[in-house]
Amino acid sequence: MSDLHPLAGVYAAAVTPLKDASTLDLETVPVFLRFLAARGCHGALFFGTTGEGPSFSPKERETLMRSVRVYRQQLPGFKLLAGTGTPSLSETIDLTKLAFDIGYDGVVVLPPYYFRKATDEGLFKWFSELIMKAVPANKYLLGYHIPSASGVGFSLDLIARLKDAFPTQFAGIKDSSHDEAYSAALGQRFGKDLFVLNGTDTHFHHALKNHAQGAITALANLISIDLREIWDLYQEGKDPSETQARVSEKRHILEKYMPFPPTLKALLHRSHDLPRWVVKPPLEEMDEKMLEEVLKELGKEA
Repeated sequence: MSDLHPLAGVYAAAVTPLKDASTLDLETVPVFLRFLAARGCHGALFFGTTGEGPSFSPKERETLMRSVRVYRQQLPGFKLLAGTGTPSLSETIDLTKLAFDIGYDGVVVLPPYYFRKATDEGLFKWFSELIMKAVPANKYLLGYHIPSASGVGFSLDLIARLKDAFPTQFAGIKDSSHDEAYSAALGQRFGKDLFVLNGTDTHFHHALKNHAQGAITALANLISIDLREIWDLYQEGKDPSETQARVSEKRHILEKYMPFPPTLKALLHRSHDLPRWVVKPPLEEMDEKMLEEVLKELGKEA
């Protein structure tokens, strides 16, 4: 399809490599990037929900973002997105400017998630300030719509207002609402004018049929081959329903073992020989008994 957005495709909501709760495992970054690229990812988002983004300081984020940017040079065409949203507007501006200054392709920004009764007017002012101060005219910001976690979401009217004010810089949203009706409403109201990346593996085909142009998901750390197959089949005008059913089955199994970061890190180690990365508190490591349970449920797919 010739009218796809430059950032269209399948992205892993990448886990964050950690040696221990306070030490990034920078040495393994190139291995992880090659792993994701080899399994069909068009790119990766760092410091999203799966990457435990809110648990990291600005300095920690900068350290990993710079390391990832260096090693991305070995993977031409592999796109990088950074999660830069925090409750602080000034901090979000600094992180967003940093991402673009060092060569990231786009940012994914949570709304300020402490004041949960913020109005659309307040959110419009917040994002307008961010975009005007931190997003170059030819670069892209995606709003991160995950109201179940952030408590603050993007109404269709707010999206329309931001898109009208910043038609290029406010590219669209990452939709992790897990709400098929919302996904359909986005497609009906905006069509192809809004760039949407779906955040729910089970809804990927549905989202594509409603004008989404890709996905950023937690499970893409493990099953990006299947997600890429859905993407490729859809772009070729073929029916990906069979692959979607397989993806949905895996997602339903793994949803029993949430939160995703410790589960994914344990499975990446056991099934793909990646290092046994840890998670930051307050998340807890997956114990061996539970790991054996999820492996048994996944069966040969593991």
